[in-house]
Amino acid sequence: MGSQFGVLFRIATFGESHGGALGVVIEGCPPGLTLDLAAVQAELDRRRPGQSKLTSQRREADRVEVLSGLFEGRTLGTPIGLVVRNTDADSSAYEAFKDRYRPSHADFTYDAKYGLRAWAGGGRASARETVARVAAGAVARQVLAALGPVEVVGWVQQVQDVTAQVDGAAVTPTQVESNAVRCPDPEAAARMEARILEVRKRGDTVGGVVRCVARGVPAGLGDPVFDKLEADLAKACLSLPAAKGFESGSGFRGTRLSGREHNDLFVSTAQGGIATRTNRSGGIQGGISNGMPIEVSVAFKPVSTVFHEQETVDRSGRPTTIQPRGRHDPCVLPRAVPLVEAMVCLVLADHWLRWRGQVGESPPVPLGE
Repeated sequence: MGSQFGVLFRIATFGESHGGALGVVIEGCPPGLTLDLAAVQAELDRRRPGQSKLTSQRREADRVEVLSGLFEGRTLGTPIGLVVRNTDADSSAYEAFKDRYRPSHADFTYDAKYGLRAWAGGGRASARETVARVAAGAVARQVLAALGPVEVVGWVQQVQDVTAQVDGAAVTPTQVESNAVRCPDPEAAARMEARILEVRKRGDTVGGVVRCVARGVPAGLGDPVFDKLEADLAKACLSLPAAKGFESGSGFRGTRLSGREHNDLFVSTAQGGIATRTNRSGGIQGGISNGMPIEVSVAFKPVSTVFHEQETVDRSGRPTTIQPRGRHDPCVLPRAVPLVEAMVCLVLADHWLRWRGQVGESPPVPLGE
């Protein structure tokens, strides 16, 4: 339970942080797609640990292996099995507190639910689980590219109180990847990096916000009521480790506007399409995409592992203290960018295939420009 996601483009992930491997089974991928495994690997490289001084120094190559679903480089329409081996797990750093609950981790709740837990590295609750999601998201990105000219770009918008000043509609992947923070605002990126290094030196952590935009999504994706596009995007993004908040379009900022100020007025484009003059709806109205760029933001809390002694209890409820060791990110934001992109791609690919199964090949109305 809880390890499957999607309806038509459906994934099931497996594996623990310090187990033999992590992986994903993808069902519903259309047959005949020429799958670019180098592009899948490139996304995994963006997520992997040890890529800069801002991240965990666990050294994992995260090389993807294909177990099924491909023949001569093309998808068969059958389940695609992808696996990534763990090669640098160090469980010794966790053994000293296997019977003590780390504050704000999943240790206690996993014990409460299952009666036992994989204490090494956090087991299934570890952010290492997301390697499987990124692999699946990379496949979904290629499905989207085959269906239409969709571009999904995420970036670090905020680290603690340091906020980027960018035009989200114009952010490019090159700008995002130009620095280790993955922030397209160079001045803000420098301050973010300094802040992360400062708190790392203190043995502490910080959180922030990842923003993501999907361009080229046609009008008509999403279903009414319970399967609204933004509802599925919210579930997808809030399922990520450390995610604590989700916004679509104007989000909470929109509460400060009046209805007249917030409404997105429709206009005709020079190409004969339909668009809106503004995009406070974030590309979604009534739970269905309107052809404008889809814009979402995800808030991530500070990483729970801090290298200071803190009060806690053991499995018997007796008071004790804990001072974690191990290799951890001082800020999850730089590595969270490909995670958010992956989840957005998974949702869009699923909804596009669902929409195509309902209404056919052509968009019901012209796309927004």
